[in-house]
Amino acid sequence: PPPHSPPHLPPAPRRRVYLDHNATTPLAPEAAQAVRDAMCQAWGNPSSSHPAGRKAKELIGSARESLARMVGGRPEDIVFTSGGTEANNMVIHTARRHFRESQARLGDSWGTPHIVTSSVEHDSIRLPLEQLVKESLAETTFVPVSPRSGRAEVDDVFAAIRPTTCLVSIMLANNETGVIMPVTELSQRVHALNQQRAVEGLPRILVHTDAAQMIGKGRVDVQELGVDYLTIVGHKFYGPRIGALYVRGPGTTTPLHPMLFGGGQERSFRPGGSLMEPVWVFFPQAAELVSKNWEAYEAHMRDVRDYLEARLEASFGKQRIHLNSHFTGSKRLCNTSNFSILGPGLQGRRVLSHCKMLLASVGAACHSEKGDRPSSILLSCGIPYDVAQNALRLSVGRDTTRADVDLVVQDLVQAVAQLDQDQAL
Repeated sequence: PPPHSPPHLPPAPRRRVYLDHNATTPLAPEAAQAVRDAMCQAWGNPSSSHPAGRKAKELIGSARESLARMVGGRPEDIVFTSGGTEANNMVIHTARRHFRESQARLGDSWGTPHIVTSSVEHDSIRLPLEQLVKESLAETTFVPVSPRSGRAEVDDVFAAIRPTTCLVSIMLANNETGVIMPVTELSQRVHALNQQRAVEGLPRILVHTDAAQMIGKGRVDVQELGVDYLTIVGHKFYGPRIGALYVRGPGTTTPLHPMLFGGGQERSFRPGGSLMEPVWVFFPQAAELVSKNWEAYEAHMRDVRDYLEARLEASFGKQRIHLNSHFTGSKRLCNTSNFSILGPGLQGRRVLSHCKMLLASVGAACHSEKGDRPSSILLSCGIPYDVAQNALRLSVGRDTTRADVDLVVQDLVQAVAQLDQDQAL
């Protein structure tokens, strides 16, 4: 080589655009800074009475207040958990146990507890319920969503209620389609029904919503929603990978039964000391950001998502793009676009594997091992099999820009051109 040839430089790292915010979000810089501060100042055991312990306990109290403010509840209504899966399982466990205890107290025999949910819930609702059915410990009705609206309609949920129903659990917004469910109306109707059931000596129906996808992307107010339980998941709103459960008056107004027994943390509803450190460190900052800015976040994400859909139709032609999350009369999350690029050999997974910049999913991240089988949620919503097979779910975030969208659409165009060429050979 010539004596003065430049040293061999590695190629510049390729620009990536992350559009998978429904799967998880990065930690907000403010929360990351709070970690550094708290690790130095508040390392004590919150159950200890010395100054380091008291400081830690104070920070947990502040985290509880921040979360309560974020969802419109009271600090004493917040119980911290390891994540959304534990919170959801805790609600199901509580509803069954409350049914059994009420039955024993009244000396009645109502039979097996019955739970109503939708056909598009997260696996942390669906799988525990299927397991209880398998063990003959509960009966469950999975109410299909309407193919017209993509929602679990209130009348359909009500049609499934039996004398033995003890819980109705309907997510606030779907993680794949983004469709927002009619939870407020459902709660109002269940509340009225419970008054009638009390007179008839039937068990109270508890109402739960999994709000994992909605927090930070839209209004979440437990008073407005009227639910007994609401699941909160930190890593969906730029916070820690832990969760919390809102309970309307835990142990008094609304039953709550622990699944774990141990050191007495979380008023013994959820013992376990190792959970506490991430709670006080990350949660207050992430929750305060949501409380202060959710309307601005929502407006920004909706603008970028709508721009994405317009660019897709302009680049591929309206005939070639099927928007899987557009349902007449239904509202959807501001950040979610589920669409299919129509054509043979364009399965979602294949398109993503040919993208050079886009980081996204074909659906729920927890189903990523299912190969080219289309999403059961899209099929439940009436999307045809061959269209659902080509589905991509793009979910924008607080920092996604229109320029990011331009890059992504360009990337999809080159991926599809490559696949079309392969198909033609």
